[in-house]
Amino acid sequence: MTTTTATTTATTTTTTTTARIALIGDRSPHVTSHTRIPLLLDALAARDGLVLDAYWIPTGDAAAEAESGALAGFDAVWLLPGSPYASEAGALAAIRTAREQGIPFLGTCGGFQHTLLEYARNVCGIDGAAHAENDPAAADPLIAPLSCSLVGHEGRVRAEPGSLAERVLGAERSMERYHCNYGPDAQQLPALAAHGLRLSGHDEAGQVRIAELPGHPFFLATLFQPELYGDGSRPHPAVRALAAAAVAHATARATAGGAAVLQQAAQPAG
Repeated sequence: MTTTTATTTATTTTTTTTARIALIGDRSPHVTSHTRIPLLLDALAARDGLVLDAYWIPTGDAAAEAESGALAGFDAVWLLPGSPYASEAGALAAIRTAREQGIPFLGTCGGFQHTLLEYARNVCGIDGAAHAENDPAAADPLIAPLSCSLVGHEGRVRAEPGSLAERVLGAERSMERYHCNYGPDAQQLPALAAHGLRLSGHDEAGQVRIAELPGHPFFLATLFQPELYGDGSRPHPAVRALAAAAVAHATARATAGGAAVLQQAAQPAG
């Protein structure tokens, strides 16, 4: 596990809550979304006052971090692009921890694909749900090769009215950047929707590009890569929303912890 902390020269007289965020992914200097992370962290702190203490966790370590309970101690989980991941099991364990523990979560590109995979297996009970990039021999993969590659593609996405996606994006339609060759098989998605996953964003052809989980504090997954938004100096609304949710989570945790300490101190000695 490695740490990347936001730094800024801005001065303030108010106390800023620092949130701990787990960056799940196999860090590579060849993945643009990965190299953007330090810039995005600095921009979030300087522009928005959202300070994140970020820890990189390789997918090969994520399952153990989840099993030990360490992952549940973070204020947010961000499953980054860069598939095929070194460990599919690690990626799925990170998603499941965030989903079940109510930890703010963002999955992008490969993170979106594996979010659908985790939900299909662990919520819908579809044990055979597969990702064709990880299991090329799968007969009917949930995540399959796209008929037309989206590597380098930029296209409009429409968010469903009243959805978390619409609130985060701040508009019904937005222009987004992709870098992927795999996406969901549309014929299998109704089963996920029937079990509560909201497919809340579509491209102009009607293909699902955003998913979210109603009732969760913040659970969003996008096939596009918000990390590629602009030049990195102004974080994408989805990244900013995750950071805000993480800080809110950290603040609530600190408040609850402080209240527990005060309550314990107020107990009469036995």
